[in-house]
Parts: sequence; C-alpha cells; structure tokens
Amino acid sequence: MNEDDPHDTKGWIFDVQRFSIHDGPGIRTTVFLKGCPLACVWCHNPEGRTASQQISFTAEKCIGCGYCFDTCPNSAHLKVGEEHVLDRERCAECGECTTECHSGALEKVGREVTASEVMEEVLRDKPFYENSGGGMTLSGGEPLFQVDFADALLSRAKEAGIHCCVETSGYVPFEAFERIRNRVDLFLYDIKDSNDRYHEQFTGVSSASIFDNLWNLHQSGANIVLRLPIIPLHNDRFEHFRGIAALVLELPRIQGVEILPYHRMGSGKLERLGLPKPDWEEPPPPTKEEVATWVSTLMSLGVKGVVGQG
Repeated sequence: MNEDDPHDTKGWIFDVQRFSIHDGPGIRTTVFLKGCPLACVWCHNPEGRTASQQISFTAEKCIGCGYCFDTCPNSAHLKVGEEHVLDRERCAECGECTTECHSGALEKVGREVTASEVMEEVLRDKPFYENSGGGMTLSGGEPLFQVDFADALLSRAKEAGIHCCVETSGYVPFEAFERIRNRVDLFLYDIKDSNDRYHEQFTGVSSASIFDNLWNLHQSGANIVLRLPIIPLHNDRFEHFRGIAALVLELPRIQGVEILPYHRMGSGKLERLGLPKPDWEEPPPPTKEEVATWVSTLMSLGVKGVVGQG
C-alpha cells in the first residue's frame, strides 16, 4: 500500500470481525463503520454513533498508576475522594491517556484507516469465503453514513471477486444506494418499527424515508433480506408483526426475514463511553421460546423464510 496515494480513501471504523456467520451467507468478515444518524434506545453498538475517535473508560480496571493524570493535556482525569473520574466535558478524546494504560481501563474506540488497510485484513480470509459462499459485510453504525469510504471498500472487494453485503438502517439519501447498488450482492435492511410514531419514539427519526428507500431499492432489482431487531415490551407487538407481513407482501422479491433478538451488550458500552443512558424501561433478553413465538407469528401472517437468530 502506498500511504501517500491520494486515491486511497480514508474512513473511520471501530471493529473488523473475522469469521462472522450472522451477517450474511457463509463465513464473512464484517467491517464496522462509525457514524449513524439514528439514536435507537436499544442500540447494540453505541460506539458506532459518531464518525470519530472516542475514549472508553472502565474505572474498575484502573490500578492507580497516575500516567493518565500526568499525560492528559486538558486535566480531564480527576481524583474525587478515592475514585478516578474522567471529566468528559474537558476530555478532547485525543487518546494520549490510553498510550500507557496497561490495565485497559482507558482505550481508544475507533481508528481512521484507508480502504487498502481494511482490504488487507479482509483478503486474509478469502479462501474461507470461497469455500463457504461468504465474503465481506459492511455494518456499523450506518455504513452509508460514510458513503465514500463504503464505496471504496465495495469497489476493492468486487475487484477481488468477493461477495459483498451491506447492513443498513435505510436512513440515508437514496443517492447513496444508487451509488453502491451495483457492487452489493445482498442488502441486510433493518426495520426497527412498522409504525412511524413508535419508530420516531424509539430511534429519533421518522421511518418515511426508510420505507421509501426500501421500496425503491426493491424496484431496482436489489437482493434484500429484512432484519428485525425485536425488543420485548417495545416492538414485540402483534401490530408491528402485521405491519411487517403487509410490507413483505408488497415486496415479493424480499429474500428472507431475520429476527434479531435484543441483548444488553450496548448498556455497558454507554457507561464506558460516557454517553447518557436512554429514558426507557430496559427489558430482559428474550427467551428462546419468545423468539420462536415471534417467528411463528410472522409465518402465520404469511411471511416465508423467517429465521430467528440467537
């Protein structure tokens, strides 16, 4: 890779997950891009909300070495009684304090990389893709929030003969879909709620453009699997399932429906990143029996090919 290549597009990611089996067909490498226009109360990846570096702080891991106190240019690390506190208002998230934090109490979240650097990681597992029908998946955050970077990654992947999936919230200008559509083998399209009022309550945005984009993408001939994050006490309503069934009947080329059961991994991340917790009644993760009930409910409404993950 030529680090001075002006055509090697840069972008922000927070993870590259190899040997993934839940983000499209076969064995995949999932690249998680930072930046998202939604604010879902149940967000599993809050580190994907901003397209820049963040600092994760786990006070329980601090061993009191004092390195961060001496290093921070803004004096954001404070001692309150016996407690080590990170003042987020002072913190510029420069990452200097993480350099010698060997306990892992302070960590950088997110890194700016070039498309070539990412593809070096992705290409390591090309034989596994070829043997399993897998490939690369772009996720997030919302990967099309950084459409230039996503386009660069997809272009390089297709040049290498790799199957490409994009997981999307759908909340982007349709021009973003038009730009990448011919390089995407399968879209994993999230539907948070089929009722616009609840959708805005749960995510902070209207669902109108999301459904318009889904219809237009379907009409363009794209391959689409719907993904449904189902959260007990919030969108596990029969009316939501009925809305999904009506949607699928209007879009006959939809290739499948996947239920993504809620888990609580995002809750702990919020505290470590210094992000406010949403004002909502956090439910327990669903049981296998509950997930099976959701699957059977959708199938009873005429939806075929429903799969429940987890």
